[in-house]
Amino acid sequence: LDDPYLYRIETSILSEGKILDKVSMPFGIRFITWDADKGFFLNNKPVKLLGVNMHQGHAGLGVALPNGMQYYRINRLKQMGANAYRCSHHPPTLELLDACDSLGMLVINENRLLNTSHEYLNQFSRMVIRDRNHPSVILWSIGNEEGYIQTNGNGKRMAITLIEKLKRLDPSRKVTYAADVPNVFNGINEVIPIRGFNYREKAMEAYHKDHPNQPIIGTEMGSTVSTRGIYSYDSINCYLPDLDLTAPWWASKADEWWPIVAENPWAAGGFIWTGMDYMGEPTPFHWPNIGSHFGVMDQCGFPKNLYYYYQSWWDTTLPVLNLAPHWNWLNRWGFEQEVWIDSNSDSVNLKLNGKNLGTRPMQKNQHLKWKVKYEPGILEAKGYKNGFEFITSVVDTGGREVLTADNRVKFKVTGPAKIIGVGNGDPSSHEPDKCETNLWQRSLFRGKCQVILQMGDTPGKVGFEASSEGLWPASTEIHTLPDSFHHIAPTEDQIRPAGINDKERIMGADISFLPQLEAEGMKFYDFG
Repeated sequence: LDDPYLYRIETSILSEGKILDKVSMPFGIRFITWDADKGFFLNNKPVKLLGVNMHQGHAGLGVALPNGMQYYRINRLKQMGANAYRCSHHPPTLELLDACDSLGMLVINENRLLNTSHEYLNQFSRMVIRDRNHPSVILWSIGNEEGYIQTNGNGKRMAITLIEKLKRLDPSRKVTYAADVPNVFNGINEVIPIRGFNYREKAMEAYHKDHPNQPIIGTEMGSTVSTRGIYSYDSINCYLPDLDLTAPWWASKADEWWPIVAENPWAAGGFIWTGMDYMGEPTPFHWPNIGSHFGVMDQCGFPKNLYYYYQSWWDTTLPVLNLAPHWNWLNRWGFEQEVWIDSNSDSVNLKLNGKNLGTRPMQKNQHLKWKVKYEPGILEAKGYKNGFEFITSVVDTGGREVLTADNRVKFKVTGPAKIIGVGNGDPSSHEPDKCETNLWQRSLFRGKCQVILQMGDTPGKVGFEASSEGLWPASTEIHTLPDSFHHIAPTEDQIRPAGINDKERIMGADISFLPQLEAEGMKFYDFG
């Protein structure tokens, strides 16, 4: 997960000494197991699956993403601390799996259509054959929330057919099904190897006690609805507060589901609904709201405050201290504002314009909240952990981001590149994602917007300019490199048999299972 290491195998078809066709394929080596009491193991080490559900689309682009966008999106999730990705509810594009392989993101690969007719079995088989050599794929899903079928004999028989098909095509992986029923064992759950829970997390413990030999994973968890940078309920513009306050009746808030999964080793992990907002499903609103509010990031990949809640408890490598809301209020002097802090520190101190508002302990897997009477100035938090302190401030002057700005920004590009999309993360925006050449523009939403560039075939200098009425223009240069620069293959003398130290680096500290693999004929090589 932290240092993904890939190899490359070349397969050739020869006839009378001539190569008719050849394919060069990257692959990785890892060992996975599932335990009903202890969860998921990667290379013999217990790993809690810190997952997100993701649709394919991105602001400004729809679902036809350039390869680079797959890496951008996976990196954003990795920075939050996520280590797992559920393709909900679709077979993924190959480029997504390539990104997950190379960046160290585990994948639930999902078949959307629970159906065992000839055509659907054919589609299912092609998906498995196409994707089974990707090391990022750790689990197959045969379906999602198929109504009453999931709890009756028809669903059970279809599940058996799909599971048996998988055993023939890929005996190395387990199978799950994303069920939106609580402590129910009828139908698909009778035969599925890994029990998937969509919500209903409060029933997970009772189910585990009733079925102690069946591993459990939260295939869909959470579903807090929020709008980045908004701090009130707005039914006119269809916005929700950017805090862990609101969830639909069928779901739960982040601080309700995550402690259950975090504190119970039998829970292999959970997948947030969702990692990013997406077009459609504008819960709880309707038109003119045209995008979802479920994401911990908006459609551009800009974090909401909930992003930092998960980062606090998922990413143990960096200090996290996030303070909300912004401190740019008008006509609110003396208004008692609720301040939220997400942090992985031991305790947090809060000050307003130098006045000490107290120090409070940070309760694990929860948020920290203060009531603060508003006055203009600097709201400052300090986190303390193991004798160290880290600081965050929310200010209304001094060159910081203006999180209430809504200026319209115009973009211009020169050189071997073009703009292919714009967005701002506003789930109610009807501004065009695509514009005419040299007329690209987008309004800021809560201080941010996004413009996506695609490089041309020729390397060179790209000029980029952004301007907005009443603001100073800004510009930068991007220097692109020839494609050959990114594909430098190792020479023959750089390729050598891997020694034991290389094996430890590749596989992790515990390599007790390697002799068995070597006895079965597997060779290990280090490509330098």
